[in-house]
Amino acid sequence: MPRSADGTPTAVRHVEIVCTGNICRSPIGEVVLRAKLADAGLENIVVTSSGTSGWHIGDPMDARARAALARHGYDGSAHRAQEFRGAWLADRDLVLAMDSGHLSALLRRGGDDLAIPVELFADTDVPDPYYGDDAGFDDVLAQIEKAADRWVDRLSQ
Repeated sequence: MPRSADGTPTAVRHVEIVCTGNICRSPIGEVVLRAKLADAGLENIVVTSSGTSGWHIGDPMDARARAALARHGYDGSAHRAQEFRGAWLADRDLVLAMDSGHLSALLRRGGDDLAIPVELFADTDVPDPYYGDDAGFDDVLAQIEKAADRWVDRLSQ
C-alpha cells in the first residue's frame, strides 16, 4: 500500500471480489474483507463484489449467505448483485476470484494487457454453497474469514 514519508496511507485502493452470480461467495468475501480491513484501521481500501454472470443483477444476497454472516456478527443486508464489467479492470487495483473458473474468466476478459493483479481469494477454490445446506454457507464463511485475514496482512504492507 502506498504510504507517505510519515507512514500514512496516500491513496484509496479498490479491491473487487468475483464469483458467479454475486449472491453467495463474493458478497460474503466483500462483507468480511471490508469488516476486517476496518478493524485493522485500513480505511483507504474500497471493497466491492460482482459476478461473472448477470443472472442476479439487483438481487439481494442469498438469504442463507446473509444468515451465515449474521450468525458471525456481519451485516450483509445492503448488498445488491452486479455483473463484473471488463472495463472495471482499469479502475481496480486488485481483483480476487473465488475459484479457478472465475479466475480464468477474468484473465480472458483482461487479455494480454492486464495491468493489475487478478488472483484467487483463498489458497484453494472456495466451493459454491448455493445448492447445499446451511452448513455449507458456514464452511464457506470460515474459509473466507481465514483468507481475508491473509489479505488484510498483505494489503497493510
